Amino acid sequence: MPKSRLLMHVCCGPCATHPLQLLKSSFSIEGFFYNPNIFPDDEFSKRLKTTQSYFQKQNTLLIVPKQSYTIWHGNLSKYAEEPEGGRRCAECFRLRLYKTAEFAASHGYDIFTSTLTVGPNKSAGVIFPIAREIAAIFSVKFLEMDFKKKDGFKESCRLSKAEEMYRQNYCGCEFSIRRQS
Repeated sequence: MPKSRLLMHVCCGPCATHPLQLLKSSFSIEGFFYNPNIFPDDEFSKRLKTTQSYFQKQNTLLIVPKQSYTIWHGNLSKYAEEPEGGRRCAECFRLRLYKTAEFAASHGYDIFTSTLTVGPNKSAGVIFPIAREIAAIFSVKFLEMDFKKKDGFKESCRLSKAEEMYRQNYCGCEFSIRRQS
């Protein structure tokens, strides 16, 4: 029996390591790098290059659709002063998961998921309801896995270190980088 086709939204290479290893025996996986939130351009390039390299080593297709930082910024700048983990982050998740589910539905995938839940600061309790709502819009299933559970974040750190991957120190958006300064 063929494996179900799974489209995995990938926020970055390091966060993709553990989920890809965990799921590849059960699903036919393709990655989807849709992250118009990543700022500035050189940071976006570093993360994309790292992700592409890892997916190539894993013999797994990585789809990189057109990204629009301008659209992302236009939709989220009104939440610029929100705290990390607040409404701005939820709306950013919504935008990225919407695009992922839309692509999954229009390209015949059985299910989609996201590596976002690997990060210790990304709440599955926020991500899952958004993903369920979007999955219903497109009539595609969402695989609810909190990848940070059972030392998933620790494992992603171990794997990405072994691969000598570039690891960022902020979520990616200009609003979070401003708070780091």
